[in-house]
Amino acid sequence: MTTIDTPPPASHLPSGDDYLAMQASPQFQGLKRSLRRFVFPMTAFFLAWYAVYVALGAFAHDFMATKLWGNINVGIVLGLGQFVTTFAITALYVRFANRDLDPQAEAIRTEMEGRVEA
Repeated sequence: MTTIDTPPPASHLPSGDDYLAMQASPQFQGLKRSLRRFVFPMTAFFLAWYAVYVALGAFAHDFMATKLWGNINVGIVLGLGQFVTTFAITALYVRFANRDLDPQAEAIRTEMEGRVEA
């Protein structure tokens, strides 16, 4: 038989002031810096890579139509590269989050829960 978890009473939940204090804390600011240090460069890289792909498709028809193997051309390989890049960035983010973000977030959550119990 399964049990349904009931939410804790309101007296055991952090207040708005607790959240604002945590948001201003060095720990939370460090978490945001860590996230931005990964997300902004990866976003810039991917958008630049995608823009190059689109520009090549729009303006370098002969280059994109260059056959590599049989009916496989540069455009197809670069298009598939977009998918490979997306999966690679996702895998890098998961590894980064597990290694860097999750421990910081867990420490913040533990501290917030400790404030309520105190």
